Amino acid sequence: MNALAATNRNFRQAARILGLDSKIEKSLLIPFREIKVECTIPKDDGTLVSFVGFRVQHDNARGPMKGGIRYHPEVDPDEVNALAQLMTWKTAVSDIPYGGAKGGIGCNPKDLSTSELERLTRVFTQKIHDLIGVNTDVPAPDMGTNAQTMAWILDEYSKFHGYSPAIVTGKPVDLGGSLGREAATGRGVVFATEALLAEYGKSIKDMTFAIQGFGNVGSWAAKLIHERGGKIVAVSDITGALKNPNGIDIPGLLTHKDKTGKLADFSGADALDPNELLIHECDVLIPCALGGVLNRENADDVKAKFIIEAANHPTDPEADEILSKKGVIILPDIYANAGGVTVSYFEWVQNIQGFMWDEEKVNNELKRYMTRSFHNIKNLCQTHNCNLRMGAFTLGVNRVARATLLRGWEA
Repeated sequence: MNALAATNRNFRQAARILGLDSKIEKSLLIPFREIKVECTIPKDDGTLVSFVGFRVQHDNARGPMKGGIRYHPEVDPDEVNALAQLMTWKTAVSDIPYGGAKGGIGCNPKDLSTSELERLTRVFTQKIHDLIGVNTDVPAPDMGTNAQTMAWILDEYSKFHGYSPAIVTGKPVDLGGSLGREAATGRGVVFATEALLAEYGKSIKDMTFAIQGFGNVGSWAAKLIHERGGKIVAVSDITGALKNPNGIDIPGLLTHKDKTGKLADFSGADALDPNELLIHECDVLIPCALGGVLNRENADDVKAKFIIEAANHPTDPEADEILSKKGVIILPDIYANAGGVTVSYFEWVQNIQGFMWDEEKVNNELKRYMTRSFHNIKNLCQTHNCNLRMGAFTLGVNRVARATLLRGWEA
């Protein structure tokens, strides 16, 4: 099942639990605006090349729309639509005053030079600058983009609208980016994990972890779990996978990856088949990579007791059912990976106020938001007698529905 179908299914289930009127249900599902643009740039060798860019603005009932821009060969309207909708529910779950959006360009950033990526980003910004805005739609980095990409968008947007640091989040700190933003998604995953384990009388230091994906989110989560005494017994990324039943030396592995660009040949762990990581022996599995990695083919073999969805949509609905029957506790993506958008909100607030926070304040506020959201989800799980995914979806959908009705848009 693709990401859009799965997201729609979760939304409809939440709408049923909440008893939403069919008119409001339909209006919440339909995106506010879908944008498709052709981005033609000269390559370094002088030839012209074209890429298709998308921006889906899903809902703005609770505030400006918010969502990342990804550069990836598989960017398509369905995926962007699903992720935009997920952002609507995610910002509502975290109770930050945003709606949802998502964007992307169908390209492989590895095939483009830095100057080509800059030209592509500037052309994309030229095409959408009048449809985004500090109080309309605020982009952020996603897969294949980073702080530098945001700096180019900020610069290009400012040519049309004057200096506007709050137009994007995830910027370099020198251009008004927030301290703590780079680690925010991984740190939020750790705060979410702590909140969940506390419900079961456990803490990170009591548990073993397997982490799929050792990019920004996975490596920060690994570092922070290691610092709290958690034992990381397996990690993987696109370059390979490693295991060590006694726990991997994460600071050593981070140094090794910085030097070599890959996980392979690290002396402190043995090689592992990357496909085995998801079914490796551990207490807590944290998928931090692409969607759909847990499916009906491998769900039966998952040994973890807890799954923390640091990636977007890592668990197919079929896998969800299999894992639930096995008693596996899944902390859903629309809550678990909301640390990034929460600190993006803090960055936006700082830019609007023109007053920057120190990193300790950012991290303390993030912990407060993540912990509060978890308890709100748990309360709804008890109210509706449902699992954490439906607890999160009912929380998010209900907040957006209430805002929509209060604004008088149901007609």
